[in-house]
Amino acid sequence: MVLFFYFYKFFKVLFMDIRNLPDAEREIYNRIKKKYRLTFDKLTVKDKTLRLLKIADLGEFIGDNPQLEKFLRGKMSDPQEFLQTLQDTDVSDFPFWIRLWDAAIVLSYLLTSLPQPQGKTLLELGAGLGAPGLAAASAGMDVTITDYEEMIVDFQRVSAAASGLTNVNFALFDWFAPPELKQYDILAAAEVVFREEFFEPLLNVFKKHLKPDGAIWLAHDASRRNLPKFLQLAKNDFDIAINKQEFKKEGKDIVIIVNRLTFKK
Repeated sequence: MVLFFYFYKFFKVLFMDIRNLPDAEREIYNRIKKKYRLTFDKLTVKDKTLRLLKIADLGEFIGDNPQLEKFLRGKMSDPQEFLQTLQDTDVSDFPFWIRLWDAAIVLSYLLTSLPQPQGKTLLELGAGLGAPGLAAASAGMDVTITDYEEMIVDFQRVSAAASGLTNVNFALFDWFAPPELKQYDILAAAEVVFREEFFEPLLNVFKKHLKPDGAIWLAHDASRRNLPKFLQLAKNDFDIAINKQEFKKEGKDIVIIVNRLTFKK
Protein backbone atom coordinates (compact mmCIF):
# COMPACT_ATOMS: atom_id res chain seq x y z
CA MET A 1 0.00 0.00 0.00
CA VAL A 2 1.29 3.43 -0.86
CA LEU A 3 2.04 5.53 2.21
CA PHE A 4 -0.31 8.45 2.53
CA PHE A 5 -0.06 11.64 4.50
CA TYR A 6 -2.88 13.71 5.82
CA PHE A 7 -3.46 17.28 6.80
CA TYR A 8 -6.46 18.57 8.63
CA LYS A 9 -7.61 21.57 10.57
CA PHE A 10 -9.70 20.99 13.63
CA PHE A 11 -11.12 23.75 15.80
CA LYS A 12 -14.26 24.83 17.57
CA VAL A 13 -16.93 26.63 15.62
CA LEU A 14 -17.52 29.76 17.62
CA PHE A 15 -21.00 30.30 16.24
CA MET A 16 -23.42 28.61 13.92
CA ASP A 17 -26.86 29.96 13.10
CA ILE A 18 -29.15 26.99 13.78
CA ARG A 19 -31.90 28.73 11.82
CA ASN A 20 -30.01 27.73 8.68
CA LEU A 21 -30.65 24.05 9.33
CA PRO A 22 -33.55 22.37 7.48
CA ASP A 23 -36.71 22.08 9.57
CA ALA A 24 -36.34 18.37 10.39
CA GLU A 25 -32.72 18.64 11.51
CA ARG A 26 -33.39 21.86 13.44
CA GLU A 27 -36.14 20.04 15.32
CA ILE A 28 -33.71 17.20 16.15
CA TYR A 29 -31.11 19.71 17.32
CA ASN A 30 -33.59 21.50 19.59
CA ARG A 31 -34.78 18.20 21.03
CA ILE A 32 -31.25 17.10 21.93
CA LYS A 33 -30.41 20.56 23.26
CA LYS A 34 -33.13 20.18 25.91
CA LYS A 35 -30.99 17.41 27.46
CA TYR A 36 -27.38 18.44 26.75
CA ARG A 37 -25.26 21.46 25.97
CA LEU A 38 -24.15 21.17 22.37
CA THR A 39 -21.40 22.52 20.18
CA PHE A 40 -20.20 22.08 16.61
CA ASP A 41 -16.64 21.15 15.79
CA LYS A 42 -15.33 22.23 12.42
CA LEU A 43 -13.16 19.66 10.66
CA THR A 44 -11.43 20.63 7.43
CA VAL A 45 -10.00 17.70 5.49
CA LYS A 46 -8.05 18.91 2.47
CA ASP A 47 -10.50 21.43 0.95
CA LYS A 48 -13.63 19.90 2.49
CA THR A 49 -15.23 21.37 5.60
CA LEU A 50 -17.46 19.38 7.93
CA ARG A 51 -19.44 20.58 10.94
CA LEU A 52 -19.81 17.87 13.55
CA LEU A 53 -22.44 18.14 16.27
CA LYS A 54 -21.21 16.92 19.63
CA ILE A 55 -21.89 17.21 23.34
CA ALA A 56 -20.05 20.20 24.77
CA ASP A 57 -19.45 18.79 28.26
CA LEU A 58 -18.44 15.12 28.51
CA GLY A 59 -18.99 15.13 32.26
CA GLU A 60 -22.59 16.22 31.75
CA PHE A 61 -23.20 13.13 29.59
CA ILE A 62 -21.21 10.39 31.33
CA GLY A 63 -21.69 11.50 34.95
CA ASP A 64 -19.09 10.87 37.64
CA ASN A 65 -16.72 8.45 35.87
CA PRO A 66 -13.18 9.92 35.94
CA GLN A 67 -11.61 6.89 34.20
CA LEU A 68 -14.04 6.98 31.31
CA GLU A 69 -13.67 10.75 30.95
CA LYS A 70 -9.86 10.45 30.81
CA PHE A 71 -10.21 7.72 28.19
CA LEU A 72 -12.61 9.71 26.04
CA ARG A 73 -10.39 12.79 26.26
CA GLY A 74 -7.33 10.75 25.23
CA LYS A 75 -5.57 11.52 28.52
CA MET A 76 -4.76 7.94 29.60
CA SER A 77 -1.18 6.77 29.42
CA ASP A 78 -2.41 3.26 28.56
CA PRO A 79 -5.92 3.39 27.07
CA GLN A 80 -5.86 -0.33 26.33
CA GLU A 81 -5.56 -1.08 30.03
CA PHE A 82 -8.90 0.68 30.55
CA LEU A 83 -10.45 -1.23 27.63
CA GLN A 84 -9.36 -4.51 29.19
CA THR A 85 -11.46 -3.69 32.27
CA LEU A 86 -14.54 -3.66 30.02
CA GLN A 87 -14.28 -7.31 29.01
CA ASP A 88 -17.10 -8.33 31.35
CA THR A 89 -19.13 -5.15 30.86
CA ASP A 90 -21.84 -4.25 28.37
CA VAL A 91 -19.90 -2.05 25.95
CA SER A 92 -23.11 -0.23 25.00
CA ASP A 93 -22.94 1.41 28.44
CA PHE A 94 -19.83 3.31 27.33
CA PRO A 95 -20.41 6.17 24.88
CA PHE A 96 -17.30 5.82 22.73
CA TRP A 97 -19.20 7.61 19.95
CA ILE A 98 -19.08 11.04 21.56
CA ARG A 99 -15.37 11.54 20.84
CA LEU A 100 -13.83 12.28 17.44
CA TRP A 101 -11.04 9.70 17.39
CA ASP A 102 -7.71 10.33 15.66
CA ALA A 103 -8.29 7.17 13.62
CA ALA A 104 -11.55 8.63 12.30
CA ILE A 105 -9.73 11.78 11.18
CA VAL A 106 -7.10 9.73 9.35
CA LEU A 107 -9.83 7.64 7.72
CA SER A 108 -11.68 10.81 6.71
CA TYR A 109 -8.64 12.02 4.81
CA LEU A 110 -8.05 8.65 3.18
CA LEU A 111 -11.61 8.38 1.88
CA THR A 112 -11.46 11.85 0.33
CA SER A 113 -8.21 10.82 -1.40
CA LEU A 114 -9.53 7.69 -3.13
CA PRO A 115 -9.61 7.94 -6.93
CA GLN A 116 -12.85 8.50 -8.86
CA PRO A 117 -15.18 8.87 -5.85
CA GLN A 118 -18.18 10.13 -7.85
CA GLY A 119 -20.99 7.58 -7.87
CA LYS A 120 -19.28 5.07 -5.57
CA THR A 121 -21.33 3.75 -2.66
CA LEU A 122 -19.99 3.62 0.89
CA LEU A 123 -21.30 2.15 4.14
CA GLU A 124 -19.79 3.42 7.39
CA LEU A 125 -20.15 1.05 10.34
CA GLY A 126 -20.10 2.10 13.99
CA ALA A 127 -19.84 5.64 12.72
CA GLY A 128 -20.12 7.60 15.96
CA LEU A 129 -19.86 11.28 15.03
CA GLY A 130 -19.70 10.17 11.39
CA ALA A 131 -16.65 12.12 10.19
CA PRO A 132 -15.35 9.49 7.70
CA GLY A 133 -18.76 8.96 6.09
CA LEU A 134 -19.43 12.69 5.87
CA ALA A 135 -15.96 13.26 4.39
CA ALA A 136 -16.67 10.59 1.76
CA ALA A 137 -19.99 12.26 0.95
CA SER A 138 -18.25 15.62 0.57
CA ALA A 139 -15.99 13.98 -2.02
CA GLY A 140 -19.00 12.83 -4.04
CA MET A 141 -19.74 9.31 -2.80
CA ASP A 142 -23.24 8.09 -2.03
CA VAL A 143 -22.97 7.28 1.66
CA THR A 144 -24.95 5.38 4.27
CA ILE A 145 -23.89 6.12 7.87
CA THR A 146 -24.90 3.67 10.59
CA ASP A 147 -24.76 3.10 14.32
CA TYR A 148 -26.67 1.10 16.91
CA GLU A 149 -28.64 3.83 18.71
CA GLU A 150 -31.19 6.37 17.46
CA MET A 151 -29.65 9.29 19.35
CA ILE A 152 -26.26 8.70 17.71
CA VAL A 153 -27.90 8.70 14.28
CA ASP A 154 -29.70 11.94 15.18
CA PHE A 155 -26.32 13.61 15.82
CA GLN A 156 -25.15 12.35 12.42
CA ARG A 157 -28.26 13.72 10.68
CA VAL A 158 -27.71 17.19 12.11
CA SER A 159 -24.00 17.10 11.21
CA ALA A 160 -24.78 16.16 7.60
CA ALA A 161 -27.30 19.00 7.29
CA ALA A 162 -24.94 21.49 8.95
CA SER A 163 -22.24 20.42 6.49
CA GLY A 164 -24.58 21.00 3.54
CA LEU A 165 -24.57 17.33 2.47
CA THR A 166 -27.62 15.75 0.85
CA ASN A 167 -26.06 12.54 -0.51
CA VAL A 168 -26.12 10.78 2.88
CA ASN A 169 -28.55 8.18 4.22
CA PHE A 170 -28.74 6.94 7.79
CA ALA A 171 -29.67 3.60 9.33
CA LEU A 172 -29.75 1.85 12.67
CA PHE A 173 -27.42 -1.14 12.40
CA ASP A 174 -27.04 -4.00 14.88
CA TRP A 175 -24.12 -6.21 13.81
CA PHE A 176 -25.77 -9.21 15.48
CA ALA A 177 -28.99 -8.68 13.50
CA PRO A 178 -28.04 -6.55 10.50
CA PRO A 179 -30.75 -4.84 8.46
CA GLU A 180 -31.44 -5.68 4.85
CA LEU A 181 -29.16 -3.27 3.03
CA LYS A 182 -27.56 -3.54 -0.40
CA GLN A 183 -23.92 -4.28 -1.16
CA TYR A 184 -21.48 -1.36 -1.31
CA ASP A 185 -18.31 -0.49 -3.17
CA ILE A 186 -16.62 0.54 0.07
CA LEU A 187 -17.11 -0.31 3.75
CA ALA A 188 -15.39 1.95 6.27
CA ALA A 189 -14.97 1.92 10.04
CA ALA A 190 -12.73 3.53 12.65
CA GLU A 191 -12.11 2.25 16.18
CA VAL A 192 -14.64 -0.60 16.08
CA VAL A 193 -12.53 -3.58 17.21
CA PHE A 194 -13.00 -3.33 20.97
CA ARG A 195 -14.49 -6.68 21.96
CA GLU A 196 -13.76 -10.21 20.69
CA GLU A 197 -17.42 -11.21 20.72
CA PHE A 198 -18.00 -8.61 17.99
CA PHE A 199 -15.42 -10.13 15.61
CA GLU A 200 -17.58 -12.77 13.94
CA PRO A 201 -20.69 -10.55 13.61
CA LEU A 202 -18.60 -7.76 12.10
CA LEU A 203 -16.92 -10.12 9.63
CA ASN A 204 -20.34 -11.46 8.66
CA VAL A 205 -21.44 -7.89 7.95
CA PHE A 206 -18.34 -7.42 5.79
CA LYS A 207 -19.09 -10.55 3.78
CA LYS A 208 -22.77 -9.70 3.37
CA HIS A 209 -22.54 -6.03 2.42
CA LEU A 210 -19.30 -5.70 0.43
CA LYS A 211 -19.45 -6.01 -3.35
CA PRO A 212 -17.24 -8.82 -4.74
CA ASP A 213 -14.75 -6.29 -6.14
CA GLY A 214 -15.12 -3.81 -3.26
CA ALA A 215 -12.75 -2.76 -0.47
CA ILE A 216 -12.98 -2.31 3.28
CA TRP A 217 -10.99 0.47 4.96
CA LEU A 218 -10.34 0.26 8.70
CA ALA A 219 -8.42 2.63 10.97
CA HIS A 220 -7.41 2.01 14.60
CA ASP A 221 -4.97 3.36 17.12
CA ALA A 222 -1.92 1.09 17.23
CA SER A 223 -2.48 0.49 20.95
CA ARG A 224 -5.64 -1.58 20.31
CA ARG A 225 -4.51 -5.04 21.40
CA ASN A 226 -7.53 -6.75 19.84
CA LEU A 227 -6.71 -5.54 16.32
CA PRO A 228 -4.12 -8.26 15.48
CA LYS A 229 -6.55 -10.95 16.70
CA PHE A 230 -9.31 -9.54 14.52
CA LEU A 231 -7.09 -9.32 11.45
CA GLN A 232 -5.86 -12.88 11.97
CA LEU A 233 -9.46 -14.08 11.91
CA ALA A 234 -10.27 -11.90 8.89
CA LYS A 235 -7.45 -13.54 6.90
CA ASN A 236 -9.70 -16.57 6.38
CA ASP A 237 -11.80 -14.58 3.89
CA PHE A 238 -9.86 -11.43 3.03
CA ASP A 239 -6.52 -10.30 1.68
CA ILE A 240 -5.25 -7.59 4.03
CA ALA A 241 -2.90 -4.68 3.38
CA ILE A 242 -1.53 -2.63 6.26
CA ASN A 243 -0.08 0.84 6.62
CA LYS A 244 0.90 3.07 9.51
CA GLN A 245 0.26 6.80 9.82
CA GLU A 246 2.46 8.47 12.43
CA PHE A 247 2.22 12.03 13.68
CA LYS A 248 2.47 14.15 16.81
CA LYS A 249 -0.51 15.62 18.60
CA GLU A 250 -0.17 17.83 21.67
CA GLY A 251 3.37 16.53 22.08
CA LYS A 252 2.34 12.87 21.97
CA ASP A 253 3.36 10.34 19.32
CA ILE A 254 0.24 8.96 17.61
CA VAL A 255 0.32 5.85 15.44
CA ILE A 256 -2.76 4.86 13.44
CA ILE A 257 -2.97 1.47 11.73
CA VAL A 258 -4.86 1.54 8.43
CA ASN A 259 -5.99 -1.72 6.83
CA ARG A 260 -7.45 -2.42 3.42
CA LEU A 261 -9.39 -5.67 3.11
CA THR A 262 -10.51 -7.26 -0.16
CA PHE A 263 -12.07 -10.65 -0.81
CA LYS A 264 -9.64 -13.47 -1.49
CA LYS A 265 -9.62 -14.35 -5.17
